[in-house]
Amino acid sequence: MKKITSQELSTKELETHIKYLSLLSDKFPDIQAASTEIINLEAILNLHKGTEHFLTDIHGEYETFSHVLANASGVVRRKIDDVFGRTMREKEKKRLATLIYYPKEKLDLILASEDEPKEWLAITLQRLSQVARAAASKYTRSKVRKAMPSNFAYIIDELLNESGENKEEYYESIINTIINIDRAEQFIIAICKFIQRLLIDRLHIIGDIFDRGPYAEKVMERLFDYHSVDIQWGNHDIVWMGAAAGNLALIANVIRISLRYENLDTLEDAYGINMLPLATFALQAYKNDSCDLFAPKTESLGENHELIKKMHKAISIIQFKLESQVVERNPHYHMDDRLVLDKVDYKNASITLAGKTYDLKDSNFPTIDPKAPFKLSKEEKDVMDKLNRSFRNSRRLQRHVEFLFTHGSMYLTYNSNLLYHGCIPMTASGGFESLEIDGSSYNGKELCDQLDRVARRAYFRRDQHGEDNNHLDYLWYLWCGPVSPLFGKKKMATFERYFIAAKETHKEERNPYYNLAVEEERYCNQILEEFDLDPKVSHIINGHVPVKVKKGESPIKANGKLFVIDGGMSIPYQKVTGVSGYTLIYNSYGLVLVEHQHFESKQKAIEEEKDIISNRIVIETNAKRKRVRDTDAGTELKLQVADLKMLLTAYRKGVIKEKGRNY
Repeated sequence: MKKITSQELSTKELETHIKYLSLLSDKFPDIQAASTEIINLEAILNLHKGTEHFLTDIHGEYETFSHVLANASGVVRRKIDDVFGRTMREKEKKRLATLIYYPKEKLDLILASEDEPKEWLAITLQRLSQVARAAASKYTRSKVRKAMPSNFAYIIDELLNESGENKEEYYESIINTIINIDRAEQFIIAICKFIQRLLIDRLHIIGDIFDRGPYAEKVMERLFDYHSVDIQWGNHDIVWMGAAAGNLALIANVIRISLRYENLDTLEDAYGINMLPLATFALQAYKNDSCDLFAPKTESLGENHELIKKMHKAISIIQFKLESQVVERNPHYHMDDRLVLDKVDYKNASITLAGKTYDLKDSNFPTIDPKAPFKLSKEEKDVMDKLNRSFRNSRRLQRHVEFLFTHGSMYLTYNSNLLYHGCIPMTASGGFESLEIDGSSYNGKELCDQLDRVARRAYFRRDQHGEDNNHLDYLWYLWCGPVSPLFGKKKMATFERYFIAAKETHKEERNPYYNLAVEEERYCNQILEEFDLDPKVSHIINGHVPVKVKKGESPIKANGKLFVIDGGMSIPYQKVTGVSGYTLIYNSYGLVLVEHQHFESKQKAIEEEKDIISNRIVIETNAKRKRVRDTDAGTELKLQVADLKMLLTAYRKGVIKEKGRNY
């Protein structure tokens, strides 16, 4: 069947679009304006696609995360090598790279010891201009201008577009003037940040910004200011999102994890959560209890070590009670195996699970009534009421969580890639596992879509009562439910790990997804088709499960169809993985996996110019470099071109009257 072009549309056919074309003509009032925009968009479609970076499981490790962004996962150094080759010594390349990563701090160090600061500034400004020019080469001048810092935009624009020997004195004059009027340091900081921005066109964070590491709030602030970012929620994100919404079980989980890793700074200093009510209660309720099972998972003991142990136990018991209440309210969760407090024999300090009896490592439960084990004591309820108010009233936390909702989702399809944190729940036979939500059953893509809607309703209607309490419970289910795409396990054995020595009870069986899709390409193809992607050209990218590199595991799964890029940016995981995280890079040439080694510190990076050692693995090379027309943005631009061509035809056929530039 012949495709009808806009030029072939009849007057009658054009008139069916008259309302839309009239609106479009307000922006493009004549043939010249429409033609110019068509030429502009067609040119953009032929540019090489921007570079996407994928990161996951940051877990509050701000220094490592920030450095990876600053050095663009090694791309800054590669760009310096491309520009200067053998014309610059290795020592000078390292210094220039460090300057781009940390311009203000490195400038202070260099200028304090430089004998000829003006000469150094002149050389450095020229070199930075060359690196910036290389970084900007794949983008339109319009896009590059938008990325420029406003206070130096004109000067950077001039330096980027240097051409020919005739202007050599002109550019030297610009650089000398910058130095002579004492603006060189500010300009260097601005152009270094400009280079950083150009080298990552789009940043994808595939879950788990929070927990374990010390500075999740700093990661969030960095993302707030980032030029182009999306987030796929992880289970450690949803637990904070649910706590901010007022889910008491998730508030208890957030506090327990913070105490477990002795990371109260995030709660108290970053978000202003008042921990005094819990501390006061714990000291009273567990005053004669050593609470040794609840020692934090840290290498060194803090000055409040004994208090933290008591608080840790207190909030854990509260958590188990609150979670039991959620399970009882929602029998369709099928999580009765998580009702454990009623299985305890409090006289004999034992528990019976799945027909087998185990001794308890700790039998002191002063706040549990054996006849009503799920009920909070009056004092526990008072503590949770105060903590709930503190979470709900934390402006910074609410601001961060709102950002997670506006820039985040359960999953994302972008440029033929499917991004999600955990898994798409599957059955052992290879089908998609179902979950009941509000009386209806969902699986696959529909399940993710529905859970996304439920999460948003729970948060944005958090001040309402009635049915929305049910949606708050689903936030808890997303954290640890057996069919949660963010969790991917049959149970979270928190109680067993604390109180039972037998390792068999600690086992958390993974969803069949991890034996099927992670290993076999055909199941990945099934998932991609479920999300309306072409398996021939598409990939799945997820995190959640640390890749045990030192045991021979590879992040490349299912014959290159799926990438698990959790390499252990979180320091506690690095003992398991043997590396310090991954970045997946998708540029016009193809896919590259970057494996990062341990990052010592920002201070050593600045003072000793110690960069992260990053090993690059080329996964997939495009036979032909991808252009903007091959991307999702390109699809939108092509639709705009088609509409503009239709407007052009309407002008030429007199269906729409040209308004002229003076109107």
